[in-house]
Amino acid sequence: MSYTLNVVAVSGSLHSPSKTTALVREILAALERELSIDVHLIELSQVGREFSGALRRDELSAAAEADLQRIEGADLLIVASPVYRASFTGLFKHVFDFVEQYSLVDKPVLLAATGGSDRHALILEHQFRPLFSFFQALTLPLGVYAKDSDFTDYRVTNAELSDRIDQAIRRGLPLVRASLPANLSADSSAIVW
Repeated sequence: MSYTLNVVAVSGSLHSPSKTTALVREILAALERELSIDVHLIELSQVGREFSGALRRDELSAAAEADLQRIEGADLLIVASPVYRASFTGLFKHVFDFVEQYSLVDKPVLLAATGGSDRHALILEHQFRPLFSFFQALTLPLGVYAKDSDFTDYRVTNAELSDRIDQAIRRGLPLVRASLPANLSADSSAIVW
């Protein structure tokens, strides 16, 4: 019996096409080479308006509520945002303001971001990790940061970035495995690694 990992990815970009979404797709493709995964990608450029007018969770549309339930029920989260005014986008934060406070406890989260240059790379440590620490989530040891020059026509074209993605996944897989229910993590044959 094999287990398919439920992966939910959130791209906080407000634009389409988007380098951030391209990065997320590249991470998902690399992850899929290692594991059997079922993916749901939430692109805020597509669904952001479902969240933007609500002040409380009970004011959200059914579609927005479904996306929140996917985030809360994921085995693994991949979260990414472009750097915007030294942080993630406001809409990205607004979406996570609706996530139930204890729903991400011990959930593995791979952090990713895009920015104009290497000067913005610390967003992973100074913005993302504190947010997901609040949720008591398990942020994976390595995040993935990409700069504009890593892309050509909204595709990852820098081999070094591809290597960093692979390394982040390799370093994170043992923690993802350990976060699964005991009956799955104890039986390595249940998960296609």
